Amino acid sequence: MRELTPREIVVELDRHIVAQADAKRAVAIAIRNRWRRQQLPEELRQEVAPKNILMIGPTGVGKTEIARRLAKLTGAPFIKVEATKYTEVGYYGRDVESMVRDLVENAIGLVHESERKKVEEEAHRRVEDQLLDLLAPAPPSLDASPDSPDSPERYERTREKMRAMLVSGELDQRMVELSLEQKATPMMFTGMGMEQMDVDLQGMFEKILPKNTSRREMPVADARKVLFEEACNALVNQDKVNAAAIERAENVGIIFIDELDKVVAGNQSHGADVSRQGVQRDLLPIVEGTTVQTRYGYVKTDHVLFIAAGAFHRAKPSDLMPELQGRFPIRVELDDLGKDEFVRILTEPKNALTKQYMGLMETEGVSLVFEADAIEAMADYAFQVNQTAQNIGARRLYTIMERLLEEVSFEAPEMKMGKVVVNAAYVTQRLDEIAQDEDLNKFIL
Repeated sequence: MRELTPREIVVELDRHIVAQADAKRAVAIAIRNRWRRQQLPEELRQEVAPKNILMIGPTGVGKTEIARRLAKLTGAPFIKVEATKYTEVGYYGRDVESMVRDLVENAIGLVHESERKKVEEEAHRRVEDQLLDLLAPAPPSLDASPDSPDSPERYERTREKMRAMLVSGELDQRMVELSLEQKATPMMFTGMGMEQMDVDLQGMFEKILPKNTSRREMPVADARKVLFEEACNALVNQDKVNAAAIERAENVGIIFIDELDKVVAGNQSHGADVSRQGVQRDLLPIVEGTTVQTRYGYVKTDHVLFIAAGAFHRAKPSDLMPELQGRFPIRVELDDLGKDEFVRILTEPKNALTKQYMGLMETEGVSLVFEADAIEAMADYAFQVNQTAQNIGARRLYTIMERLLEEVSFEAPEMKMGKVVVNAAYVTQRLDEIAQDEDLNKFIL
């Protein structure tokens, strides 16, 4: 885990996300408070609860991206869930506790990847030896006589020559036969979905299900990959991974709950209102702090950071259950994006949309150049369409760019080292007619 100051966190977020300074500051402080908590004496540490955050703002302004980038920056386990998935009529989805199980699965992946890097060198050595055993198997019995073709010395010399050829890639197309192991899955459970089974039952079936072994011939290049995966899995201590993952999920995990405003009881039917109120009640113990059973052990949610988000157009945060409101003490409002923000989004971030398209066209040998007036024109079209149609924020830029560069993307393979300069006239020629026709731009832009 990187120990970043709030200012450093904001600087890093600024490299990817435009504007929304208040939201960035709020999450930066929340992350730093986690580090501060770890420095406290054990008794006091247990009393310090995370200050959960509620982001309020329309779609496409950066709510999810801030949380996602924050988790990636700090190496924290992260999942995004939509509150509405628990309200759909007739949808037999997973229970609310499944978000905690998903968080642990994410943590397992992070920890496993970290532990895997530590054993990769040893895994490569093992794979090399396994491949040599397949390519140059030892004779049934070695003759101690130095002149014998089956002498240990001659066998070792042959093996070392093969090793050099193996390392250089000369043997990549040589065929070898591997024994592959696969767990059997009984037909009676294939339609059930493992996540809906009791976690103890899952563990039991994993232990007792028989394993199928099959032999398969493949090139050395492919066999190396298969054997490498097996070697890494054998070298990584899975019990250690599971314990570390639970600890990481409990202390630094982040759960992003989107569309929280959709579970506020409003002017819908009585049944729908009851459903929404029920989701809030189900969420409450998770956010307050509870213990959830997972296939890897029990997980406490007391110190998981919850970041909720919603547009709150028809509802207000104060319409949430009072107990749930109290669990999101930090409220930040994200601003609508205007033309100036769109200009910045197209040019400033490390992986800005214009840079992505330039890179894509470069693979075809086409040099794509965006002039300043083209950026201004695209930003203006995006802003105007958002005003006349549904406001989808920065996501509008994706549709604008795709429409603008459709012809170039199609013709690029035949252009061969061509150059395309995108200026304001180019943008106007391809977008003006669609943007002026409100009925048309609703479908195309």
